[in-house]
Amino acid sequence: MLWGRAAGRCQFDNCNRNLTLSPVTKETRNLAEKAHIRAFSPGGPRADHKWPTALLQNIDNLLLLCHDCHVNIDRADGPTRYTVELLLAWKRRHEQRIEVVTDLAPRSSHIVTYGTHVGEHQALPTFRDASNALFPDSVPASTTMIALGTRDSARRDHDIAFWAAERIQLARQFDRQVRIPIESGELAHISVFALAPQPLLIDLGVLLGDITPAVTYQLHREPAGWAWPPEAEVPEFQVVEPDSARGEPVLLLSLSATVTPDRIKRVLGADTAIWTVTLPVPHNDVANSRAMQRAFRRTMRKVLDRLKAKHGHSTPVHVFPAMPASLAVEFGRVRMPKADSPWILYDEHQSRGGFLPAFTLAAETKS
Repeated sequence: MLWGRAAGRCQFDNCNRNLTLSPVTKETRNLAEKAHIRAFSPGGPRADHKWPTALLQNIDNLLLLCHDCHVNIDRADGPTRYTVELLLAWKRRHEQRIEVVTDLAPRSSHIVTYGTHVGEHQALPTFRDASNALFPDSVPASTTMIALGTRDSARRDHDIAFWAAERIQLARQFDRQVRIPIESGELAHISVFALAPQPLLIDLGVLLGDITPAVTYQLHREPAGWAWPPEAEVPEFQVVEPDSARGEPVLLLSLSATVTPDRIKRVLGADTAIWTVTLPVPHNDVANSRAMQRAFRRTMRKVLDRLKAKHGHSTPVHVFPAMPASLAVEFGRVRMPKADSPWILYDEHQSRGGFLPAFTLAAETKS
């Protein structure tokens, strides 16, 4: 019990020595000594004949000390300098500090899912899947997940009215279930699990912004699941700028698959200035760590600044995304609505000949 309350550290004020480790060899050793505040023997330091003998071995009369500090309090002048009252105050302060530090609960996070039909498929996590993905960095703040999206809708991503209806629904749900609770203090942190067409994932990221405290998770194929693997080597993002700023600016995010420029020109014509962000080997399981997310956000902030410098703040940018879901959300979070130019987002439909325009994220007017 004494070891537990002291957390294996010397309770002499400001010593705090780790009593489980040799300071020289760094070997695991028990260096602790049990010290009596009121002496166990009648003639010992700070002996108190009025104190009940049965309580002398009670934890309230014991300190966990290193050898040096034990010698210090029990030396000839020790009882005069290190009084019962002083040692009790040190013991109380040390144990209160340990209790406060160890009582800090793991960060809790509200689980937010967002899903629509991607083609004919859905694979959003169960509560158990999501809570397992959070562990050990955080724990669920509630047993109820915040579910956004229209997974039971009859609409599909090839319907004419799909984009407008889904965006309206997402904005309303987000406002009611996420934004207002965050502003009122009900939500302090959220964990996002999303599967939807990439323009909508980007739209979700814009709603989240970079101020909302949030972590975005990715559905992995190898190993299967939503948990982030141990930190892996982050591949270097490659940015290829166009030779000329003439033509309509295009931002091609070729991360989960290789998208060649001819597929862009098939949609917009030859008069384009294509900015490409890619990886040495694009593939559909490329999002391997949260460190990669951070590197991606840094890269995109620089690219967006370069785009504005070359093409102006008001020139619309055609965005062609081929990227993992979590990076699509993070891309939206990077957007600065009052500073970035409009984005015309495209979605790929192989059955309909390739990329088609989905919707435009307009620039907000500065107040």
